[in-house]
Amino acid sequence: MKKGKAIFGDMSGYKQQVCFLGLALMLFSCSPKRDGIISRTYNAVTAKYNILYNGHLAFEEGLEELNASYQDNFWELIEIEPLAFDTSISVLSEITSTNNPQAKSENKNATSFEKAEEKAVKAIQLHSINIDGTERNSQMDDAYLLLGKSRYYTQRFAPAIDAFNYILTTDPKANLRDETKIWRAKANIRLNNESFAIETLSLLLRDPSASTEIKEQAHTALAIAYQKKGNIQETIRQLNLATRTLKNVQQGQRNLFVLGQLYALQNQKDLAKKVFLKLVNFKKASYGFKIHAQIEIAKNESNNKAIAPLLLKFKKLLSDGTNQQFEGELYYQMALLEASRDSTELAIDYLKKSLQSKSMTAYHKTYSYEKLGDIEFKKANYLIAGKYYDSILKINKNIQDPRIRTINRKHKGLANLLQLEGVLQNNDSILNIVSMPKTAQRSFFEKHIAALKAADEQRVQQALNSSSFGNSSGGVSAAQPNSKGKWYFYNTQLVAFGKAAFEKQWGNRPLEDNWRISDKAQLNTDKSTNVKEEINKASYNLSTYMSRIPTNRAVIDSLRFYRNEALYETGIIYKEQFKNLSLAALRLERLISLKPDKDLILPSYYQLYQVYKELNHPKAETYKNEIIKNYPSSRYAEILTDNKGFISDNKDNDIESLYKDLYQLFKENYHREVVSQIDQLSPMLQESKLIAKFELLKAFAIGKYQTKEAYKKALEFVSKNYANLEEGIRAKELLKQLK
Repeated sequence: MKKGKAIFGDMSGYKQQVCFLGLALMLFSCSPKRDGIISRTYNAVTAKYNILYNGHLAFEEGLEELNASYQDNFWELIEIEPLAFDTSISVLSEITSTNNPQAKSENKNATSFEKAEEKAVKAIQLHSINIDGTERNSQMDDAYLLLGKSRYYTQRFAPAIDAFNYILTTDPKANLRDETKIWRAKANIRLNNESFAIETLSLLLRDPSASTEIKEQAHTALAIAYQKKGNIQETIRQLNLATRTLKNVQQGQRNLFVLGQLYALQNQKDLAKKVFLKLVNFKKASYGFKIHAQIEIAKNESNNKAIAPLLLKFKKLLSDGTNQQFEGELYYQMALLEASRDSTELAIDYLKKSLQSKSMTAYHKTYSYEKLGDIEFKKANYLIAGKYYDSILKINKNIQDPRIRTINRKHKGLANLLQLEGVLQNNDSILNIVSMPKTAQRSFFEKHIAALKAADEQRVQQALNSSSFGNSSGGVSAAQPNSKGKWYFYNTQLVAFGKAAFEKQWGNRPLEDNWRISDKAQLNTDKSTNVKEEINKASYNLSTYMSRIPTNRAVIDSLRFYRNEALYETGIIYKEQFKNLSLAALRLERLISLKPDKDLILPSYYQLYQVYKELNHPKAETYKNEIIKNYPSSRYAEILTDNKGFISDNKDNDIESLYKDLYQLFKENYHREVVSQIDQLSPMLQESKLIAKFELLKAFAIGKYQTKEAYKKALEFVSKNYANLEEGIRAKELLKQLK
């Protein structure tokens, strides 16, 4: 028995050894360093259903976060790939560099994409079977693709390309090779390697085995590459090819929208409407894209008969409470539709509603302000237009933006105009009073004082009404016979009313002297007079106004001089900058009627000649003859009597070359030659945009060898005729320095 037990015990030990050896053999077979079927199966299954499964979940979560945070600006051309890269994104560089599988503790602060990268790295470190440079684990293409995409979305494009290249070089039979090529191309586009991306994607599209989904993705990536290269026609072609299938709904709707926008930018409105209509009818497209597609259809509508149905459609959309987030954009587009059929008042009304909408961001409101400004500008309401443009510049001060730069330039021109108009209005008013007889002056100011008193009385009454309490008459009444107390302060209800009314008007004031004045630092306690009453007494006194009427001849002449200057300069601005020839003619004609100084008469005649010539008005010939007859030796007469032809706009490059040559002569001190050549060229320069530069150069040359008076006269010519241009402003500054 003892012997049997010993034998049995030995047998148990043997079995344990066999089990141990079997287990060791199995673990050895599953090692990622061996290329057996057991190893490949075990590592593939473990990687797929454990680590990579969690990695894909994190990646999808990252995509959802990205899409939720990304806001398309439908007021401009949207991106084909909806990415807004954030330079603050952290990078788990230690994960990709470590060889320690235990470096797997998740960073709680990591983004979803970083978590996905962590899982991909872990799968690769634990389960990659790379034998002699060939990957044997069928799931590694998935792991490396996940690794590359995660790096792509954390802005690490070069490391992403390394991950994509691993699949393409080590696993020729990988199922995800085509998708990997597309992602590698996208990463190269981000690194400005568009040519390489285009080449590889074109090769992929030639592969007959490529699936429909792969071709759609490849055409989309090619569109991104060509757009970055600035090839709009090829971008349109690739988007057309990408939108044939629309397998990827999210990307497909975006491709359609960008395609429609590009057609619109190319002024191919019918094609744009066709594409946007396709998006509206795309059942799987999101509601937001469909609404914006309908807005884009309206933007590209040129048929007046279609405007009424579009307005009805938008009104119906606005009546639906679910469209509140699109309210501002819908009102704005309705305004554009009304403006296109000259319904200006309705357009203004809709634009104001768009500004009041909560769905409009501050940036988007600049479009409504701009349209309102343009409408008022067209109506010659320049003061109102200037205020709207000012509102835009308070919101957006980015002068690098071409649109904002244009608005800023227009706003500056308006600011200059409004300043001159202010001088004109002020001086006109004063000179008008100066020209009245004494009795008329007194009558004028008596009416002004009466109106002032009436306005002050009305303000006082309004203040009393707002602070009144007690009875309905607005005054503080005594307690009624049935009240608890006959005196006001015995009635607690009236006291409560009184406190409320006091706090409403004065706020919570401490019990102290001069409690009415909130800023005691400005109070001079030594003065017991009521400043407000003193001001009122002065404003009600006729002598206050009569004493301020100018009587000194020099002062009155100065008012006339600056009034006339303002008339001339506003006339030039209306003519040159705002192209409002009618207003320009009115200003200059009025100036002539006022018989200004001689130095304004001749340039005004010449400006009126140019205005009426452009208007094809017979007065052009009248002013031309006036200049030639009465000022035959003037510079203007020389221009008008010389019959040499004009240089057309298409020869501006030649004119610029001439200017450079003359400027070089000026620098070499050939001043007489410069003046002589400009005089010879002058008749041919009248239609050139560079004429002001030539005239200023001539003035500088004259200043080098002629008298000071001749130099001043040349500068005056530039300042008067090109007052709105940089050269005119420079000449005016130099004249001030000379004086």
